[in-house]
Amino acid sequence: MEITASLVKELREKTGVGMMDCKKALKETDGDVDLSIEYLRKKGIATAQKRGGRTTSEGQVQAYIHAGGKIGVLVEVNCETDFSGKTEDFDQFVKDVAMQIAATDPMAIDRDNIPSDILDKEKEIYATQAKESGKPEKIIDKIVEGKMKKFYSETVLLEQAYVKNPDLTVTDRLNEVIAKTGENIVIRRFARYQLGESDG
Repeated sequence: MEITASLVKELREKTGVGMMDCKKALKETDGDVDLSIEYLRKKGIATAQKRGGRTTSEGQVQAYIHAGGKIGVLVEVNCETDFSGKTEDFDQFVKDVAMQIAATDPMAIDRDNIPSDILDKEKEIYATQAKESGKPEKIIDKIVEGKMKKFYSETVLLEQAYVKNPDLTVTDRLNEVIAKTGENIVIRRFARYQLGESDG
């Protein structure tokens, strides 16, 4: 199938990926735009993993105030160069991450930052629930594993469904931005304040 310029343009507009990559994706998928988007997303993840070790010391800190001043978020997102840190795509991504944190109240950016005592407590609760509901001993570990997966998808920022497109996780969206900018990008830290909440 002939890959037309208008097809490349359409894919480029949908993904924000460079022209040559769009052309290659369309060739790989016989001009199927939906399959090309999937192809590019997978490639973006691979590209993101390759860039994972590169230093990120530029970027932005953004503030987001929600619900008439009742919830406030500060988030720092880093990239490799000052140039990328000032682009509209990067700026929008940081704003979206701040909004995500305000809406979903994650416990941590990734699994490694959830205290082990909290994880142990969760596992214990799920195991007890499974035992008390009469589940056989041999499947309790599987049940706990499934419940922990759900727990992570709700409490870990990178594993949450992305609020602007629930078909993606925050990691998927991050990988798209990495593929688009060609730089390693890291969500470094955040603080979320809710009016009337105590620090305990």
